[in-house]
Amino acid sequence: MPAYPAWIWFLPLTRRADVASLYRSLVEQSIDVPGPEVGRLAAAAREAGAWVSIGVNERNTSRSGTTLYNATLLFDDQGMLIEHRRKLMPTGAERLVWAPGEPVPLVARDTPLGKLGQLICWENYMPLARYALYEQGAQIHLAPTWDKSTQWLASMVHLAREGRMFVISVCQALHRDHVPDRFPFKDVIPHNVSWINSGNSMIVDPDGNVLAGPCEAKEDILLAEIDPGKASGSRWIFDAAGHYNRPDLFHFSQSATVPPAEAAPARAQRRRAARTERPSRPRPTARPVAKKRRRR
Repeated sequence: MPAYPAWIWFLPLTRRADVASLYRSLVEQSIDVPGPEVGRLAAAAREAGAWVSIGVNERNTSRSGTTLYNATLLFDDQGMLIEHRRKLMPTGAERLVWAPGEPVPLVARDTPLGKLGQLICWENYMPLARYALYEQGAQIHLAPTWDKSTQWLASMVHLAREGRMFVISVCQALHRDHVPDRFPFKDVIPHNVSWINSGNSMIVDPDGNVLAGPCEAKEDILLAEIDPGKASGSRWIFDAAGHYNRPDLFHFSQSATVPPAEAAPARAQRRRAARTERPSRPRPTARPVAKKRRRR
């Protein structure tokens, strides 16, 4: 499966042939949900007995098959696909390759590991998106991203402290040598840049203490032992959606459940079928109307 399309931040649009070629490769290597790659991921999660969250480039299979989404998949330890959601709004140059996701409500999932929520990259900068998960009592927060900046690291500490939850921020570490020479955009990467993305993955506790990382300029696995109950305990002093909220002043709500955009053709087909199968009613016969004669 292809990872993050880093070339969107380097390659100018004036090189249209190169952009088109890279986008074609990305489309051809992206996945369908459901699809065989999803099945293999599910099998791996089941075999490992692990909960797995992974970002994917997803094709709009039921329509043109050539529009892409930045999507996240969450599997439980039995290999069941628990969540499939597309990034609400691509950021900056990402809009050259990804379409906005449909407005599916954000959900914090009950798991044996704790109540788990996730936002994709700069969705974490959307205050209402964060609050939607706070309100549901999220204890563990997953934040897959491409951002490796010091500002992002500070934001992850802030989110952990604001939401009183464990934050796991995962960022791909990408060295220029990882990019095959056949891809033309390598010539626009500055020669003094060895790491296209230095990663900086990290794990933070509900008090804002960094438990692991940042893992900079290398590939590694971060490990931390977490106690979801600590998230609840730390909220005695601050609970953004609880005692520190003022519902008499502020009101928050998510839109009603909206099925994924890919389900729209199926819904339309069901409506057409229902109209076809609906028995026709006989039209009422016209009743004769007696006219009253005027008296002179």
